[in-house]
Amino acid sequence: MTLFEKIIQRQIPANIVWEDEDTLAFRDISPQAPTHILVVPRKPLPKLADATEADTELLGRLLLTANKVAAQEGLSDYRVVVNNGEGAGQSVFHLHLHVLGGRDLRWPPG
Repeated sequence: MTLFEKIIQRQIPANIVWEDEDTLAFRDISPQAPTHILVVPRKPLPKLADATEADTELLGRLLLTANKVAAQEGLSDYRVVVNNGEGAGQSVFHLHLHVLGGRDLRWPPG
C-alpha cells in the first residue's frame, strides 16, 4: 500500500483541502511553492503511463479537481505537473498531480 493510499484511507494524517467520490487533494509536506497541493485519484493507479482508455473520465476529473483546488486557493496563475516514473522525479507510485502557485514559476522547470 502506498503512502497516498494510506492518506486516502486516513491511516496517515494529511492537510486535506478537497475530496469527492473520485479524488482527494492535500498539501504537500515539502512544498516547492507557497501553494503546493497534490491531487490524487482514490483509485490506485501507479503512474500516468499505466492509465488506459477506461481511465479517461478519471483523468479528466483529476484536472478538473486541480482547477477547483486552484480556485479555492485563490490562484489565477498556477502550474499542474505530473511526474511519470522515477527518472522524472516520481517518488510515490500512485498517480498524482502537483498544483503549484503563489509565486512566479519560470520555464523551463528544474
